[in-house]
Amino acid sequence: MKTTLSESQTESNSKSGVQLPIILFCISVLLLILQPKLGSAATAAEIDRDVNIALQKLYDINPTARKLSTSAKGIMVFPNIIKGGLIIGGQYGIGSLKINGATYGYYQTVAASYGLQIGAQTFGYAMFIMTNNGLNYLKDTKGWEVGVGPSVTVVDEGMAKTLTTTSTNEDIYVFFFNQKGLMAGLGIQGSKISPYTPNP
Repeated sequence: MKTTLSESQTESNSKSGVQLPIILFCISVLLLILQPKLGSAATAAEIDRDVNIALQKLYDINPTARKLSTSAKGIMVFPNIIKGGLIIGGQYGIGSLKINGATYGYYQTVAASYGLQIGAQTFGYAMFIMTNNGLNYLKDTKGWEVGVGPSVTVVDEGMAKTLTTTSTNEDIYVFFFNQKGLMAGLGIQGSKISPYTPNP
C-alpha cells in the first residue's frame, strides 16, 4: 500500500527540518550567555554575602518587604539571576534560605521560556514564606516547581503599597528587584528550585 503525504504534511515536515537547526543554534547561544553563571560555583561565604546585601537593598527600597520579614517563617533569596536567550531563553541563579536570620540551606533556581527575547539581564528575587505549610514543603522537597504546592503571589509596586502582615493570606510572597527598585512584568511560574552545594 502506497502512502502519500498531503501538501500540508509536506509543508509541516519541511518547516520542522528548517526549525531544528534554528532551535539548536538558539540553545547554543543560550548556553553561551548563561555559561558565566553556570560555570562559576560560588562558596557558601560568597552566597551569604550576596544574599545579605540583596536583602538590605530590598528593605531600603521597599518598607513592606522589611515588615513581612518580621513575621516570615523563612526568606529565600536569589540575589543575582541572569536571564537571557535568543528565541529560546532561560534564567539561572544561586541563593539561600534564611530562617530566623540564619542560613538554613543553599538553593538554585532554573527556568526556561520560549518566545521573542534578545540579550540578557540580571535581577534578583526574594520569597517571603509566611506559613509553616509553605516552609515545610520547601524544606521537604528535593526539587520544587513553582506553581505546584504552596500558593505564590508576586508583589508589584501597587500591592506593595497596601500589603501588611495582617492582610497576607498566601503561603509565599515574591519580590523581584534589581539595583534600581522593584521590577514588574516578571513571573516565577514554572521555575524549578532545588538544593545546591556550594564550593568549600
